[in-house]
Amino acid sequence: MKEAIALLISKQIPLKKEEILALIEIPPTPDLGDYAFPCFSLAKIIRKNPVEIAKDLARDLSPNEKFEKISAVGPYVNFFIDKKSFSINVIKGIQQQKNKFGSSKSGKEKIMVEFSQANTHKAFHIGHVRGTSLGESLSRILEFTGNKVIRANYQGDIGMHVAKWLWCYEKYHKKEKLRKDEAWIASIYVDAVKRLAEKPELQDQVDIVNRKLDEKSDKNLNDLWKKTRKLSLDAFEKIYHELNTEFNNYFFESELEEKSKEICQELLKKSIATISDGATIINLEKDNLGVWVLLRRDGTVLYSAKDLALAEKKFNKLKIDKSIYIVGAAQTLHMNQLLKTLEMMNFNQASKCEFIPVTEVRLPTGKMSSRTGENILYSSFLAELKEYSKSEIKKREKLSEKELEKRALAISIASLKYAMLKQDPNKTITFSKEEALAFEGNTGPYLLYSYARARSILKKSKNKAHKLNIKSINEKEKELIVKLSKFPEVISSAAQNLSPNDIANYAYELSKSFNEFYHSSQVIGSDEEDFRLVLVDSFSQVLKNSLFLLGIPVLESM
Repeated sequence: MKEAIALLISKQIPLKKEEILALIEIPPTPDLGDYAFPCFSLAKIIRKNPVEIAKDLARDLSPNEKFEKISAVGPYVNFFIDKKSFSINVIKGIQQQKNKFGSSKSGKEKIMVEFSQANTHKAFHIGHVRGTSLGESLSRILEFTGNKVIRANYQGDIGMHVAKWLWCYEKYHKKEKLRKDEAWIASIYVDAVKRLAEKPELQDQVDIVNRKLDEKSDKNLNDLWKKTRKLSLDAFEKIYHELNTEFNNYFFESELEEKSKEICQELLKKSIATISDGATIINLEKDNLGVWVLLRRDGTVLYSAKDLALAEKKFNKLKIDKSIYIVGAAQTLHMNQLLKTLEMMNFNQASKCEFIPVTEVRLPTGKMSSRTGENILYSSFLAELKEYSKSEIKKREKLSEKELEKRALAISIASLKYAMLKQDPNKTITFSKEEALAFEGNTGPYLLYSYARARSILKKSKNKAHKLNIKSINEKEKELIVKLSKFPEVISSAAQNLSPNDIANYAYELSKSFNEFYHSSQVIGSDEEDFRLVLVDSFSQVLKNSLFLLGIPVLESM
């Protein structure tokens, strides 16, 4: 509707449509209209009082088939939409486009979204869920707006953390059978860190393991690494399946080592890098980015050098237009060092790399750490959420064990993902199980329940035709339709600003509006049954589209 207003006004005043769109406001109360255009900025251009400009505009724009009334109030032109024609257009669009409603072909880029990056031989904790959920949601939003998206996962499957794990297993846990168990794998790493903290001199032994891994000089060690690496990756795949996430490309640090060393040699030749105390470094202090170490003094490769190799591989081999990195905010300095180094290398695509920092997830008791074990493993936490969900479902109805398990998993995943996505990525989350699983308020279960309630109304109705026959429209119906109409705008904004939280908060406001309508307006058996059934169906479709873009599957009943 803003587009229609901007088009109308642009024919009367010397401003471009885009400039007008930026000025259009939503009035504070319904009696002032659905939209308002302030005339202050026109005073200097037209050389007239803004109150007079508003009067002239309101006179010249009326009458209009899309608006019941266009009136001037002070320096504002207020627009009251024609509820009936507006509602018909919005609902027809939803009913015709269904799953594609809100989509567009505005984006034309080939974009790689790199996210999750869970390291093998470590825990996948609830903090990883945030980056994984954000990456999957962004990928869906960018695809929904016409882009070709490549989902990429860059995992640390080699390096000091792996050396610590292998060292600890060989030295203290060798009699234990290798297991595809996230908790067991994580426990070995935690034990290694604790032992090294108690006896730092043991680090020399870990360094030897790390060199052997780098050189691939020890067959038994290499075989153990391959087996345990696969166990870790298999455990992660089960998690990705539950989180409705799939990757098109997997990159591993172990595959980038040789190329990383070649790049380091090139950087030394060009005097971009130097040798300092035996290590290969880049001095970025003049850019306030400190010193970036690429190779240790023993020649082993750090992930800084591997990131340079990965950037080249992404653009040169996969021919992408843009690379979006979703990485923990703690890596901000590293990412800035990476982008600066790519620029110094005259890497043409450096400006096409974008970094989205994701702030940590905390528990009510404080910060999590995979080093100390002070975290919540995803698998054990999901089990807790499922048990709580089952207890809540059992209070409402009796189900088969299979159906109970299905619903409990869906509700748990929705609560977890929505709690992560409704916040700005730069905002620290303190995760509360009780809050996230509540069936009321701004939560995933509330959205699922709103969708299921709408589908229940449609199932109960004997009227399956759902004809769009509008006799009259009350205020709650109008509010709901206006919110439905804004979905394409929300998608466009979320894609432009890379902000799934816009969609999450829209879905919540939309659900609130639907529930207010439901409580105030009888659907089945009312004089407006035909229209209201189509409205309920349209709401369920837009909410389903919203949840799809968040990577959250719906439930037909709860």
